[in-house]
Amino acid sequence: MPYTVTPTAIADVLILTPRVFGDERGFFLESFNQRDFEAATGLSGIAFVQDNHSRSRRGVLRGLHYQLPPHAQGKLVRVARGAVFDVAVDIRRGSPTFGRWVGVELSESNHRQLWIPPGLAHGFLTLTDSADFLYKATDYYAPESERCIRWDDPTIGIDWPSLGMAPLLSAKDRKGALMSQVVQAGSLFI
Repeated sequence: MPYTVTPTAIADVLILTPRVFGDERGFFLESFNQRDFEAATGLSGIAFVQDNHSRSRRGVLRGLHYQLPPHAQGKLVRVARGAVFDVAVDIRRGSPTFGRWVGVELSESNHRQLWIPPGLAHGFLTLTDSADFLYKATDYYAPESERCIRWDDPTIGIDWPSLGMAPLLSAKDRKGALMSQVVQAGSLFI
């Protein structure tokens, strides 16, 4: 099997570790193969329509982002250079893990990927001087459907790693809503 799949505390969020072939010259890994992804995860019918690549410096925190239906996005995320602490928050109303989060370190050395299905908010904190973050999305970016929950929402209580500095946030992320506001506004997944 080209992937080792590790479940997380949120049943639908999966850590995928690809097989890496290495020697003194370097390494090779297959970062994505539709057939192997489906076989390893048991998920079928997932079509990725957009690949994204971001570079962030140490201390940059992006998120917690999500898109509402009909443009909800599932994401398969990984780091090609550096390291991040990657987080998924369950915002699916009625889910047994609603409001819970999982966090995983993704790095160029561990080669892990995280599958985040639609219905979860996503964010990450850059742990190294720089990180190249890549992700495949199941729907196109749709700014009219995009929402943001505050990275430091006390009701979610994410235990972000301490870097000895305040996180560097975009203007959009500084304006993120609290989970209680998101619930009240009905900006959740049903």
